[in-house]
Amino acid sequence: METASQCPKERFGALALITIALAATATVAFAKSYDDQETAALVQALATNKISMTGGLRQVSKGGEAPISAKFEFDDNHKLSLSTYTAEKGLATNPENNALKEYSGSPEAKPWTPEAEVFKDIPHVARASGQLILLALAKHSLADFIAMAQKQHKGMVFSAIPEVQNHRPVLVVLLADDGKVNEYRYDLASGHALP
Repeated sequence: METASQCPKERFGALALITIALAATATVAFAKSYDDQETAALVQALATNKISMTGGLRQVSKGGEAPISAKFEFDDNHKLSLSTYTAEKGLATNPENNALKEYSGSPEAKPWTPEAEVFKDIPHVARASGQLILLALAKHSLADFIAMAQKQHKGMVFSAIPEVQNHRPVLVVLLADDGKVNEYRYDLASGHALP
């Protein structure tokens, strides 16, 4: 029988390794350029934002849901949207026994009223499962990492996505600062910023 003191790595076992491998296939390329037109338009649109990413994360985590990634993006109608992935039963419940969701909605008015979607398609389930496993291994919550990045760097966090880099779980954080995008990485297991 599993005890409450077992670490997430022990709870997930082989599933963790498989899911991390899946997450690695969806990683952001190193030295990615953020000077494309869509990113520039997104950074400009952030000025209309009325809710912070951490505010959105606090809202979706009420009731025990655990945020596993978040980003501002354009929706299908090219309107600004705050999108957060969550694990409904928290980080201690493995993906196959958890409901993996996306909350998304316009951050341009308060209160933020996102719509929830439970993932059923393979690409979203695989991506969210990988993110759940990576955050289960993390020293801090997603909101804590975002607050850390916001404190350490100028600008506004607009994306925080876990991925695998060189066989280690990392959080890729993007900040918009004066029309530019800066990328920072944090080691999820140690909680430290990476050079």
